[in-house]
Amino acid sequence: MIIAREKRKTNIAEYILYMWQVEDIIRAFDFNIERLYESVFGKADFSCEKQNEIKGWYDNLAEMMKIEHVEKVGHVQILKNIVNEVNELHLSLLYDNKDSKYMELISKYANNFVEFRQKAGISKDTSDVELALNGLYGVLMLKLQGKEISKSTLSAMESFSKVLSYLSARYKEVEE
Repeated sequence: MIIAREKRKTNIAEYILYMWQVEDIIRAFDFNIERLYESVFGKADFSCEKQNEIKGWYDNLAEMMKIEHVEKVGHVQILKNIVNEVNELHLSLLYDNKDSKYMELISKYANNFVEFRQKAGISKDTSDVELALNGLYGVLMLKLQGKEISKSTLSAMESFSKVLSYLSARYKEVEE
């Protein structure tokens, strides 16, 4: 909750990835927020008020996930909406041709998007922003599992990270 708030203010791509991870953590604990809290925050010295706030935040997210039927897979609508907003910014920067730096960045890495989409078998209906986020999240999960990641995948993820970093900075500017 504390990390989410900070990431939401400073880097929207990191916020999305963090929230996807939180959704997966809630799933891993079978929506048992008490058990999740004890496991994640058990030794933290929070006031009773802060503990209740944190548990309430997790509980609200878990409830949203249930209501929206994303208990097994998928993401809550609020996160989907943010991904769509970032994608709209991406499209705006691409088609307005006013941001030469972004055009240069996209041109430099366009092949990575195409190749990753093909290799991963991801539909053309999936936006480039969602593709990049999914790729980065997938690599994060592979790293956590100690699995090997090819150099070409790491190279693609580095380019995705650069594009999302730029978009996050521009998103922050627009929000402010």
